[in-house]
Amino acid sequence: MAVRDNRVPQVVRVGVYVDGFNLYYGLRSLRGRRHLWLDLRALSLRLLRTGQTLAAVRYFTAPVRGDARALARQQTYQAALEALGVDVVLGRFQEQRASCRACGVSWRTYEEKQSDVALAAAMVRDVALDLVDMVLLLSADSDLCAAVEAVRQMDARRGGKTRVVTVFPPGRRSDGLRLASDAWFPLGDALIRQSQLPDLVPGRDDALYHRPAHWS
Repeated sequence: MAVRDNRVPQVVRVGVYVDGFNLYYGLRSLRGRRHLWLDLRALSLRLLRTGQTLAAVRYFTAPVRGDARALARQQTYQAALEALGVDVVLGRFQEQRASCRACGVSWRTYEEKQSDVALAAAMVRDVALDLVDMVLLLSADSDLCAAVEAVRQMDARRGGKTRVVTVFPPGRRSDGLRLASDAWFPLGDALIRQSQLPDLVPGRDDALYHRPAHWS
């Protein structure tokens, strides 16, 4: 009697790419500062389905400028994420001058640079190097549509299929990303509440990262 081989189901490797700037303002619009102490690894695991495994969580942001206390809170949060295995990638803010056409008064502003480019490059690179089978993109920035299209073009050449799913932060949407992605859904309040870091996160060499009181 012939014995039919039972194929082992392929495990889908999922890479999670987080637009920190987009997520921050989404969380602020939802509950102020109460949910900023978000455990991105725990959240990513909760987004997985049966047959999927977490390959990487990459978080892209830029250091706060002009507010030393806010920068300290941000650095504490980033260190806590890194202690849990999240890859934190920093961009920068570029100084610009804005002015009022009516009165001629000018002032200094800052525009985030490099974070979205770094996110797009990491997403395309991981797909090209066959490190992930599925992309979870946590953003509502339509500038990332080009990166999704680049993934599509690589798939067409390789004859493969990398699924791209966009997760929109609270209160944020992008028709461009919605149409470019295989699927999309909003990040719900319940998942955010369930995925908060503990008040104390242990790090290396006996370090402890405390939830900022300002975020309570």
